[in-house]
Amino acid sequence: MSLPTLRTERALLRDEPGAVLAAVDEVGRGALAGPVAVGVVLLDDRVPPVPRGVRDSKACPRPTREALAPRIRQWARASAVGLASSDEIDAVGIIRALGIAAARALNGLGCRPDIVLLDGSHDWLGGLAGGCRVVTRVKADSTCAAVAAASILAKVHRDALMETLAAGYPAYGWHANRGYAAPDHVEALARLGPSPLHRQSWRLPGVATVGHA
Repeated sequence: MSLPTLRTERALLRDEPGAVLAAVDEVGRGALAGPVAVGVVLLDDRVPPVPRGVRDSKACPRPTREALAPRIRQWARASAVGLASSDEIDAVGIIRALGIAAARALNGLGCRPDIVLLDGSHDWLGGLAGGCRVVTRVKADSTCAAVAAASILAKVHRDALMETLAAGYPAYGWHANRGYAAPDHVEALARLGPSPLHRQSWRLPGVATVGHA
């Protein structure tokens, strides 16, 4: 598999001299419990080469992700991670929750970007980009190095949070499954029902079989 490059990011910055670009990616969209996280890295036309080894967080072993995260924060002009809780996901749905998390990350940068580069085929920011031009790219997390870097920051941040939350709900195995539908997690849901940190509006596997709403 070829490593992602900064080709797209540099082309977008060349098209708008003096512009600042925010590369955005999310993690946790498909989890059953915990928040969704959105990572953002900020770049300008003086961006140096990306740290060696950066790729989509799903393709990075955990030790590599954790070693890369501080190097990414040092490499980027600015960076941030925004969260939307399981309660917010239940209240407004996952797509709007993604936009809320992204807006929080963008607000945490200390500088408003001119361009937002977003992984995916549609603009899930939902008008929360504050007037920035939003550019979508399918599979940007595997082809655009800055988007891959954002995904690593989001993944490392969310994983650490889920490990912390696991201490309060040890039966669900979040320290290992991070809230996703692993067999041990599904078994615990069927046996215990959902915790307050589960996405209650979702059709949680195993829950209906024991009569939980």
